[in-house]
Amino acid sequence: MTIRPRTPSLFRPRKPIDQSVLTENRKLVDDINRRGLLRGAVSLGALTMLTGCDVSEIDSVQKALRAVSSWNDGVQNAIFRPSHLAPTFSPSQVMKPPRFNAYYPIEDVKPVDGASWTLELAGRIEDKRRWRAQDVYALPEQEIIIRHVCVEGWDYIGQWSGPNLREFLQRVGADLTAKYVYFICADDYTESIDMPTALHPQTVLATKYAGEIIGDPFGYPLRLRTSTKLGYKNAKWIKAIEVTNDFRETYWSERGFNWYAGI
Repeated sequence: MTIRPRTPSLFRPRKPIDQSVLTENRKLVDDINRRGLLRGAVSLGALTMLTGCDVSEIDSVQKALRAVSSWNDGVQNAIFRPSHLAPTFSPSQVMKPPRFNAYYPIEDVKPVDGASWTLELAGRIEDKRRWRAQDVYALPEQEIIIRHVCVEGWDYIGQWSGPNLREFLQRVGADLTAKYVYFICADDYTESIDMPTALHPQTVLATKYAGEIIGDPFGYPLRLRTSTKLGYKNAKWIKAIEVTNDFRETYWSERGFNWYAGI
């Protein structure tokens, strides 16, 4: 009697991959692949081997991908160093003007009226009085010249200045032990960051770029600028800030992108 070796379960023949599933999940796979800890290690084929899920089953694919993405976020959060500074650059390296980035074309930007604009404060903040643009612009400024890194793969050196976010939160009596700082923007964009990132010494509420008030396409009159996050975490056209312990999905996290998004 001839004994035929059993094919290991990981390498048993599978039915052909449904290309529509590949297309649907490509964004999430690419986003996970961009994280340094998993760079080059994740693909739908590798995912099939690692999890044993059938990639023709959309729910299984999404569940596995999001588990890997969540794990990646947790690792980045665990290794984050609150006082470690990102590299800085010289004014001669600054791109002028900055590169526009949004989920819609620059022609669709709706300028904010700085004269009537106010910043609303909510959540775990003692002093919730609204701030006018002139009041924010009168605060002490911090300048940072750092690299902007986009999830799409491009980057540039930017020169941003404005109130340090930690100092602003202290000024309004925010609970610095809370978990999240949540931003609501003048368009339908929302974003949030973890409190350690908000308190990082290179996180500012930017009001100027290269020494001049930021233009309409780049977040006037107020935007977030942090050195430790990918570009899409830096909310523009901010109209409200909330300090909270409650996690809520944001514009891009609802669409499958990593929430933590560290660089």
